[in-house]
Amino acid sequence: MDDDSNDTDNAGMRHSIRPRRAVAIRDSQEVIDITPSANRPVAPKQLFQSAPSLTRWHDLAMVEPGLGTAPGMSLPAVDEDRDSPSVRAFDLLRTRLRQTTQEHGWKNIGITSPTPGCGTTFMAANLALSLSRISGSRTILMDLNMRKPGIAKALNMPTHGAMSDFLNGHAAIGDHMVKTSETLALGLNNAADFDASETLQAAQAAQTLELMRTALDPELVLYDLPAMLAYDDVSAFLPQLDGILLVSDGTQTMASQLAECERMLEGQVPLLGVVLNRARKDSIARYN
Repeated sequence: MDDDSNDTDNAGMRHSIRPRRAVAIRDSQEVIDITPSANRPVAPKQLFQSAPSLTRWHDLAMVEPGLGTAPGMSLPAVDEDRDSPSVRAFDLLRTRLRQTTQEHGWKNIGITSPTPGCGTTFMAANLALSLSRISGSRTILMDLNMRKPGIAKALNMPTHGAMSDFLNGHAAIGDHMVKTSETLALGLNNAADFDASETLQAAQAAQTLELMRTALDPELVLYDLPAMLAYDDVSAFLPQLDGILLVSDGTQTMASQLAECERMLEGQVPLLGVVLNRARKDSIARYN
């Protein structure tokens, strides 16, 4: 995998989503805290009339992911042993996330990090797969790390075009989006876009994504985003989000970087939580 999709072999993970509550899992080095989130004014969104010609969820092409069968790939954690610590951590994260988003009526969740290489693609893919295990749910995962797309590679899947073409309105929903199951749809990307910031903050991108949500009617949309402090892509996309999950790398992320990300989000989008990836074993308490 690329730098943003590294696995968590021999490392711990912990995360927090608000409101405040803490859970520790024995032998997994994972702690989940839930704390209250700040309210954010909701910007008015353009509404689209439903049209019979729009591609619906049941119309999307079904494509089976390879899940780590490509050379050098690591199997996504949630498709390993269902009772492994990593699986339990992602399942707990998905449940806390669903509870918080349903309570507030939120749908659009960005997943980012302070700097590159913290594991946002790994986190986004595994969280989406964990959410897809809930019968009757609908989750969409969009690869908006447009300078270095990684979801297709992480899941070992073919792509159906450039994300920039889709956001610019040059590709229809049914031509770009695919399903891996009746509970998970993907927007993949096969080409880097070095004008990503301009693409993401264009009115056409907002209209395209609103149309997609209207047509497919998902419960949650996860957006795999680039690092906040590397480019202005995330800042450009904040008006489209209801909340942010921030991935911190226990081996490289500094407290000052997390504080800068929180400052950038203040008054714009709630920081739902911080997921600590590759945590040191001695840094997380366990149950006795």
